[in-house]
Amino acid sequence: MAGVGRGGGQGPAVGKLESQIYCIKYTLFCFNVVLWLFGVSIFALCLWICLEPGFNEWMRILELQKYFIGIYIILIGSLGIMVVAFIGCGSALMENVFLLLVFTATQCALFVFGLVGACVVLDFSTYDSSIQPLIRNVILRLVNNPQHEGSREILRMVQEGIGCCGADGAMDFISMNKPLPSECRDSVTGNAYFHGCVDELTWYLEGKTGWLAGIVLASCMICVINAVMSLVLIQAVKKEEEESVVYKN
Repeated sequence: MAGVGRGGGQGPAVGKLESQIYCIKYTLFCFNVVLWLFGVSIFALCLWICLEPGFNEWMRILELQKYFIGIYIILIGSLGIMVVAFIGCGSALMENVFLLLVFTATQCALFVFGLVGACVVLDFSTYDSSIQPLIRNVILRLVNNPQHEGSREILRMVQEGIGCCGADGAMDFISMNKPLPSECRDSVTGNAYFHGCVDELTWYLEGKTGWLAGIVLASCMICVINAVMSLVLIQAVKKEEEESVVYKN
């Protein structure tokens, strides 16, 4: 294992290699601490999004539960990050080749997992993403069904809550020969809201998930760095063991 030949009587090559290993393993340790903090932050943000009072109810009413697919993927990934970061710290400090290999593999898996989660989240929460047709279909269905008390109440709640009108604007009501409801108008100016609920809801979702996706992608970058540094550390530890044996002989 690592540490063979350390102490007195080392050759200059082994001593230099030991100092390099020392530098690599503590740098790797620090990166894992940062990765663990990122994992905690991601976990907290995911819980906040999933448990925020009223938000889940809104998404259920508007039939937009697909938004949570990426959130759940990232939530599971954040738990993996927190566990694996501890493994990374231990394997780096012990210079254990087997644990470092396991850690490298987990970093690659977390990179893929995080990248998939971020892509899914962004695909269901950004402008021109897959979430917009879903929102448009729901809002147009509500606009076209004003005689139903439940539909009328949901539409009123959405338009008043985020300050929007129809799916893409007031023309949705006009084109369907529907009266423009009072909640479609600004309470101060009396003018109809310029933006439709599709854009407003998408911008609202972007604000909730933008930071989350950013932290996840930053974690993916750290996973790549950790994997590369782990492989370098493995090679350095093996080389140190070989040179220690040669020097002793």
